[in-house]
Amino acid sequence: LSPFFLHAQSNAEGRKITSFDNDWRFLKSDATGAEKATFDDSKWRKLNVPHDWSIEGPYDQNNPTSRGGGYLPAGIGWYRKVFTLNEADAKRKISIEFDGVMANSDVWINGFHLGKRPYGYSSFSYDLSGHLNFGKGKTNVLAVRADNSIQPASRFYTGAGIYRHVRLVSADQLHLDHWGVFITTSQVSAQKANVKVQVKIDNETSASNDVTLQTSLVDPAGKTVKSTETKQTIAAGKTANVNQDLEISNPKLWDLEQPNLYHAVTKIISNGKTLDDETTTFGIRDSKFEAATGYWLNGKNIKIKGVCLHHDGGAVGAAVPLAVWERRFKLLKEAGVNAIRTSHNPVAPEFLDLCDKMGFLVMSENFDTWNAAKANGEKGYNLYFTDWWEKDTHDMVVRDRNHPSIIIYSVGNEIHDNLDDSTGFHKYKMQQDLVHQLDPTRPVTMALFRPNVSKVYANGFAAKMDVVGQNYRENELIAAHEAHPDWKVIGTENTHVLSQWLALRDKPYMAGQFLWVGFDYLGEENWPIVSYTQGLFDRSGNWKQFGLQRQSWWSDKPVVHMVRKSDNANTGTWVADWTPTDFDTYDNGRVEVYSNCEEVELFLNGKSLGTKPKPADDSPRDWDVTFEPGTIKAVGKNKGKEVTSEEFKSAGEPAKIVLSVDKNKLINTWDDVAYVTATVVDAKGVPCPNADKLIQFSLNGSGEIAAVDNGNNASHEQYQAKERHAFKGTCIALIKAKAANGKVVVKAASQGLAEGSVSIDLTSTPTK
Repeated sequence: LSPFFLHAQSNAEGRKITSFDNDWRFLKSDATGAEKATFDDSKWRKLNVPHDWSIEGPYDQNNPTSRGGGYLPAGIGWYRKVFTLNEADAKRKISIEFDGVMANSDVWINGFHLGKRPYGYSSFSYDLSGHLNFGKGKTNVLAVRADNSIQPASRFYTGAGIYRHVRLVSADQLHLDHWGVFITTSQVSAQKANVKVQVKIDNETSASNDVTLQTSLVDPAGKTVKSTETKQTIAAGKTANVNQDLEISNPKLWDLEQPNLYHAVTKIISNGKTLDDETTTFGIRDSKFEAATGYWLNGKNIKIKGVCLHHDGGAVGAAVPLAVWERRFKLLKEAGVNAIRTSHNPVAPEFLDLCDKMGFLVMSENFDTWNAAKANGEKGYNLYFTDWWEKDTHDMVVRDRNHPSIIIYSVGNEIHDNLDDSTGFHKYKMQQDLVHQLDPTRPVTMALFRPNVSKVYANGFAAKMDVVGQNYRENELIAAHEAHPDWKVIGTENTHVLSQWLALRDKPYMAGQFLWVGFDYLGEENWPIVSYTQGLFDRSGNWKQFGLQRQSWWSDKPVVHMVRKSDNANTGTWVADWTPTDFDTYDNGRVEVYSNCEEVELFLNGKSLGTKPKPADDSPRDWDVTFEPGTIKAVGKNKGKEVTSEEFKSAGEPAKIVLSVDKNKLINTWDDVAYVTATVVDAKGVPCPNADKLIQFSLNGSGEIAAVDNGNNASHEQYQAKERHAFKGTCIALIKAKAANGKVVVKAASQGLAEGSVSIDLTSTPTK
């Protein structure tokens, strides 16, 4: 393996961050002695990280991950990377940062064991000082062993391996502490805001040093609007905490519609030289919960319309390119969603960066279990909670506390530990106290489980919570608040039924809800089903019935959607088309219309089937329709004028494949991906929703087919392939660039169908 070179000059100033994602060797099994620098890994597979080897499959009902892990493989994987360092770096502090390794990771540098981290969702860093080789011809070997062989370890899919980004950091021996910059805002208004910058500085030299801490605040337009300097003497081997207070006039506030972001550039300067520097993104906003009126952002009362999300990205598994989340977040925004609960673990840092950028509120959650085990995950974090809860919670909070999107922390989901005794009280309070210590600006909750059974509403437990969060059983939460009107309350996990939406809509004190779930996710289903099925969207990003209805409740734009029962006489499942599987036996088409419009008129082949007003309780408008092939159309009207419509046409026999792509430019970076959708249509171009033909993808140019999918939760086909059966008439291919210019042409073929084609330009420059 060719060694990786870190080019850092001896006279270079400040911190140097180098991606360590590329050029690893990988073995999907255990290997005695693989931690040693002299180990021969020449026959191992070459790859780049992030990498999830579990998603490579195959599916097997007997895989030890079982129901929780989606019947995908578990085991041990080894990663090794060779690199060199310049002699000039020998006096600098060199560290390695992992955003996440699943799971029970052990890391070695040149045979020296740096440490172990059981929790695969935690980010961590190791100091490599004293264990490195510097200079020409001298190599270093970083070795990582990831072990998730002890199963079942989770109720939902975790993935396996170095599934998040890795970087090497070079800094001066006098440097900013890891995650050592904390920025808070107060007295926020349109006229001014106070910004407090708290900085932790480490002096690992053998001498006392006089330094200047310089902080500059840069507004969303890139203009420096405020700067300050603080002189500080730091004794040898000691740490200094420095606080700086700045005031910004006429700040650009962070909110859901305009998520304005500032940057704080922090520098440690000594004798005119920058020893270390870091840029921290933050937002200026006023966020609070009120017992009587719910949630407020910048003086505006807002209903938190949230979804829960697991960390997998469908076909890509746990190693999720940022473009996957960006596409999903856009769909959630379109559905009217404004908040995300990170169920039930710390997420990748870039996930939160995207929430900041796109304007989502976030409930940041740490654990699915404390000490008590849960079914289908009996060998999970419950084995490590006692020894690791403090470190894992600490690292989540200090890593993420600068994100303006985060408005509340959760320290547990449906915890099965006894919460009706002093031990259970203590477990909650020790976590809440730690969060308050690390970040006093945000409240803490947890997702309570069957509170009337656990007695937390009667025994004083809930009264200790900053915000009382409860999963499901909305009537119990309503009753609890009305018995304790000083409690701040929120639904932490909720279903899609109408009554639960009305509990949020009609109760001013109900701060919000988080639906289970935003997207179908891998695991937590019984074979042959391999993905959870209750999302607003399926794995591939196709709208589902729940999503169509939710948009009619949550979107501010005019919405009208139609669904019909798939089988005759009001039987079967809800589908969004006008093409029965058997035209001859389908007579009675039960149609529901989801709309926020004042009136909806339904047409069949141009003939009106009547107009219906909007029900006060937001229930669907329904029609019993005698089926006729042709066109069905729903028209939404406000004040008597058409504002939106939707129509379906009956499809003929499949004739061709039409390809579409979600972007016309693809960046040559790991985090970018283009979604190519293959839709089977008839000779007139009408989509054929019952087509299930095998679609074969091919590609010309400097790109690759990274994954395929179709959203079918019962499919056991491989994701890393070049073919996929259509499901409900469509399937997708995820395309990545392999060059910084040129183009790729993607084609899709199937026996008996005309071929489809689409082209994508390659670039090295992000689209503005």
